[in-house]
Amino acid sequence: MGNPRGFLETKRLKEGERDALQRLADAREFVVEPPPQAVREQAGRCMDCGIPFCHSACPLGNLIPEWNDLLHHGQEDRAVARLLDTNNFPEVTGRICPAPCEASCVLNIEETPVAIKLVERSLSNLPGDEIFAPRPVLPATGRTVAVIGSGPAGMAAAQQLARLGHAVTLFEKDDRLGGLLRYGIPDFKLEKELLDKRFEQMRLEGVTFRPGVGVDHTNAEEIARTFDAVIVAVGARIPRDADLPGRGFGGVHFAMDFLTQHNKRVAGDRIPEAEVISAAGKRVIVLGGGDTGSDCVGTSLRQGAREVIQLELMPKPPLQRAPHNPWPEWPLVLRTSSSHSEGETLRQEEEDKPRLGRDWAVSTVRFHGEGEGADGRVTSLEAVRVKLEGGRPVPLGEESFHLPCDLVFLAMGFTGPEHDGPVGAYGLAKDARGNIVTDAAGCTSVEKIFATGDASRGQSLVVWAIADGRRVAAGVDRYLREGAAAQAKAG
Repeated sequence: MGNPRGFLETKRLKEGERDALQRLADAREFVVEPPPQAVREQAGRCMDCGIPFCHSACPLGNLIPEWNDLLHHGQEDRAVARLLDTNNFPEVTGRICPAPCEASCVLNIEETPVAIKLVERSLSNLPGDEIFAPRPVLPATGRTVAVIGSGPAGMAAAQQLARLGHAVTLFEKDDRLGGLLRYGIPDFKLEKELLDKRFEQMRLEGVTFRPGVGVDHTNAEEIARTFDAVIVAVGARIPRDADLPGRGFGGVHFAMDFLTQHNKRVAGDRIPEAEVISAAGKRVIVLGGGDTGSDCVGTSLRQGAREVIQLELMPKPPLQRAPHNPWPEWPLVLRTSSSHSEGETLRQEEEDKPRLGRDWAVSTVRFHGEGEGADGRVTSLEAVRVKLEGGRPVPLGEESFHLPCDLVFLAMGFTGPEHDGPVGAYGLAKDARGNIVTDAAGCTSVEKIFATGDASRGQSLVVWAIADGRRVAAGVDRYLREGAAAQAKAG
């Protein structure tokens, strides 16, 4: 244990942030890295609990007390090695994971958990890029695997299998690798050069990349015939729509269309003028109070929105844990993201800056606009106040209210994997929610076709995607080795 009294002597350190006005002027990450000594002191707050609840809260089973202790004693290299034993991409989870491990930290009983996410991020930022150095690869097995989808689940599966000696080819329908890590997460939360470094490491470990190659009915059969196993890791990218009057008006967009286009522009891509979705000078409404909605808020502010309002169907969460939400469960409390704090700073600094508002227990009734359908433009949103009854929102009354707007972003989650790609091409069985049905090893209803990540789990956290990718990689490895053993025996 690092410091037996560390949690008593050292207060939790909050991540530093760049000045809000400064970071709104660029696309760089908003977090400021604390000094190394401060991070070591934070690692020393870890109690080395007899029962480390943080292990079970993290789907990856990260060995948190161990790398905290190593870092506290100045053994950065060993701490990084221990971190990488369970987590393929700590540079990602240390930035965008909501850190359920911190919620289950024993210190969180008093609401001051160990700053696990800060320590993890700092370990991934150590100078020299040791964390991206290629790791040893086992001798070649002669077996081939196709991984379809380069998000965190596909990345983890591909990397694990390559390290086990299999020849892995990673297919991605987009022009760049990374899935929603590349195009769904804004650069101010995850700079994309980190992904480029990770993919270079994977290349050096033997993974072959095929960006710009979608898998559908035209080539799915050939891929299945060419490779010994196929992993479908296409995510859950069907966005939840708003089936409401006026939905067809121009200016009403899925959040991911907006975020993807902005990330492409940051990367230097040129978007045809007629297709540009810009919040500059616009009144923006974001439907959905989760991370994707928050990302739309931050992106709209960076584009120079005139006003941004975020609406959530659920009631406003409490500021502190409710009695029915005890530790170590995830605390259902009000959370303010960096994007929300940016809007508040702008409001306080200058009167002519955009106004940011958040509202809860609001249900949209319809969109109003001028013109006809897509040739028209949305001008306002009509909504009603609601309350929860039996877990379902019920209008408080018949009176509605209107909010003027020029853009509406639908950030209400995702409903499952797209079915016109490999899911439909291979005829994979789906459950009632549209997710791919698999067993514990990731096997689908079709021989030698596996599935992992959100495509089989449903929309979830990045740590679950990485954990699923590692789990299914182990299942594919067993499948390939058992098949090879059976062939050798038959021969």
